Amino acid sequence: MRLLIRQLLLPLDYEDKDVLPVAARKLGCKEYLISDLKITRRSVDARARREAPVFSLTVEVALNADTLPVQSPDIEIIPEKKTLTASHFSLLTSHFSLRPIVVGAGPAGLMSALSLAQAGASPILIERGAEAAERTRQVSRFWKHGELNPESNVLFGEGGAGLFSDGKLTARSKDRPRVRRFFQTLADCGAPDSILIDAEPHLGSDALLRIVPNLRKRIEQFGGEIRLNSRLENIMVENGVLRGVVVNGEFIRTDACILAAGHSARDVYEILATAGVALEPKPFAIGVRLELPQHRIDQAQWGKWAGHPRLGAASFRLTRKKDEQFRACYTFCMCPGGSVIACASSPGELTTNGMSLSRRAEKFGNAAFLVPVGPEDFHLTPRPPSLKGKGEMSCSPLRFGEGLGEGLAGCHFQSGIEKAAFIAGGSDYSLPVCLLTDFLSGKTSKELPKELSCRRARAADIHSILPAYVSETLIRAIPDMLKWLKGVQMEEAVLYAVETRSSSPVRILRDEKGRSVNIKGLFPAGEGAGYAGGIVSSAIDGLCAAEAVLTEVRS
Repeated sequence: MRLLIRQLLLPLDYEDKDVLPVAARKLGCKEYLISDLKITRRSVDARARREAPVFSLTVEVALNADTLPVQSPDIEIIPEKKTLTASHFSLLTSHFSLRPIVVGAGPAGLMSALSLAQAGASPILIERGAEAAERTRQVSRFWKHGELNPESNVLFGEGGAGLFSDGKLTARSKDRPRVRRFFQTLADCGAPDSILIDAEPHLGSDALLRIVPNLRKRIEQFGGEIRLNSRLENIMVENGVLRGVVVNGEFIRTDACILAAGHSARDVYEILATAGVALEPKPFAIGVRLELPQHRIDQAQWGKWAGHPRLGAASFRLTRKKDEQFRACYTFCMCPGGSVIACASSPGELTTNGMSLSRRAEKFGNAAFLVPVGPEDFHLTPRPPSLKGKGEMSCSPLRFGEGLGEGLAGCHFQSGIEKAAFIAGGSDYSLPVCLLTDFLSGKTSKELPKELSCRRARAADIHSILPAYVSETLIRAIPDMLKWLKGVQMEEAVLYAVETRSSSPVRILRDEKGRSVNIKGLFPAGEGAGYAGGIVSSAIDGLCAAEAVLTEVRS
């Protein structure tokens, strides 16, 4: 029988040979009865009740016995499972009268295109930005000189917005077969095998720059076509049915389009709204990105074991619940040993994000501290709160897109804040920054630390960028949240503005089968569709979208 064994505790310096004896003790059997041992998950348990951090392993084994020697909630018999494979929806190219189109080369688009290609559908993947290597050069010029390419930048291009990030592969999805399929695809394209077992795996932007082009080549090997520097300019709909798309002035007939354009392609949302695609404004979150010395975070999380080579740079996840006066606040996209980066997809607008390389070896760690906003907020554009009237919301009505309805309200709200950030940063794509202590006291920092992770940053009044209710929530929440990181000094913390693109401000409505609710042949997917958040959930959503297309063709 095959068993799943959880909670095998091993010291930080364990070796592979040490796992079998621990598994045998857990099962209460002799070692020779166990074979085919495979580690399926590994996490660090550094809770204060332990004398030292330990690794907690989950393993699969084959047990040469008819009955379980020990009954335990940590031991489970593995039933035979049917898993999804590339051949699960295997179809011949002749079944497709027209080639399906995939829009966007982020995680959702890449995995959609790969799945369709493996099924023989010969998809065409279009991406407005450049291939990863050229995109990296363009982004470098933006960070160094403020030269923005609106079509290919930190947010647009091969690999999607996640290419310049920490490459976190946090997987909270219970859809283990698809998660495994995605991780195995990454490993086949050059990712380390450790991502298959680590509880919180990450790749780093340097690794992604090698992996993503290999994934593109894999799609091409299975018969898919990749068109980079190719912008979706329109979709053609007739009587509620998709008839084709316009790309770089060329009309391409298709009856199936997976729309995985990401959460920053506002022009795509406008195209959809004009075509009558059902949209609605979606809650998202805005805030700041906080930077701390990484060694403080390591000491707070690992104690005297900080610096152990098998622990690496520590991360954190903090939350504060809403109360009668203030909104909730939570951290997002924590980047250990990384950098804060400027992002923009439109001239005159600015947002921020975090990025780490695979070694996570830089001096600082950073995380977004976010406050939820929703459709009830989108009809108001924030004005700087007066220091005399803290906590009061000063605002005026926003004018939304002419004739495009309320679906884009969140985009306009988001855009207004990013324009304010651009101006506050000096109108040259430098990030507005201030000391946390000055932010808490309502001051503008006159001097900044000599060392910051961001190359281009300028002292600014961050309160002038954010709505008053967001500023006031952050003032209340951040000190309370940082108390959980013992030893962290608030005087060493720096805030960058503004964090606005943690998720999409729009949801493209779809049914339970993944199809647009009112346009036949359109399949919204990923973060931009409003149904995913992060690399893994986007990739899983992309796989589901491809399966929905294949099922539609087969039916």
